[in-house]
Amino acid sequence: MFKKNKILDRKNQKSIVFDVFYNKTEKPKPLVIFCHGYKGFKDWGSWNLVAEAFMNTDLFFIKFNFSHNGGTTENPIDFPDLEAFAENNYTKELDDLDSILNHFLSSNNEFNTEIDPKNVTLIGHSRGGGISIIKASEDSRITKLITWASICDFSKRSSTIGDLEQWRKRGVKYVLNGRTKQQMPHNFQFYEDFKTNEKRLDIEASTKKLNIPYLIIHAKDDPSVKYNEAEALHLWNNKSELLSIEDTDHVFSAKHPWLKDKMPLALKTVVKNSIKFILDH
Repeated sequence: MFKKNKILDRKNQKSIVFDVFYNKTEKPKPLVIFCHGYKGFKDWGSWNLVAEAFMNTDLFFIKFNFSHNGGTTENPIDFPDLEAFAENNYTKELDDLDSILNHFLSSNNEFNTEIDPKNVTLIGHSRGGGISIIKASEDSRITKLITWASICDFSKRSSTIGDLEQWRKRGVKYVLNGRTKQQMPHNFQFYEDFKTNEKRLDIEASTKKLNIPYLIIHAKDDPSVKYNEAEALHLWNNKSELLSIEDTDHVFSAKHPWLKDKMPLALKTVVKNSIKFILDH
């Protein structure tokens, strides 16, 4: 069964919209939490089909929107709230992920008979991969990590450092969303927050600290996040496993909207290997 667009209310923080996919058996299942990437959202493309695949192998799968990703509780798809998007940053996303973990691992949450709190996997796509690596390195509740097309360095992203002087002067810069044609704002606080928390947001240092099973999946010809970023992550953690996917792209041949009832073959390969990794470890 699945429950869509549930709302996690938080004191003095924006609410988080999330979906759960699971088979109701009253038996504890491995918990899998999926983190979307930059300009992403939980209902993008094939992510619902991905969630169903995990559910069908008796895993408890959660996907959610980061609180400042530009969606709202009323409309979690696309980016109706660009003011919120402008105020997003990496530490807010880490806080959001922490809130999700706290909620689902609490003894009084409505799904606690369905979740094994000692078997928790994070999956992060793209920028969500970087967030997942950092969170996994600092939170002992996470027992496995999988990244899909993950970045290896926040400091090199154009969203972090591009047009710095002009950005500082204007207080805001805009990035075009090629699909929606929106000019998406980043307030200068994004950079200030990064610099304030630069030590914590060091993906290399976090990867080296990981002492849990870690699977890195990346398209060999990814045009958005180059394959050498996956190789760097693998180099920094000699216990990690690296799986390359041929003849595909940054989103493993999916797109938004995805109108077919099956995942593209490349994404199916990613999901199949991710599920095997979780069940084998």
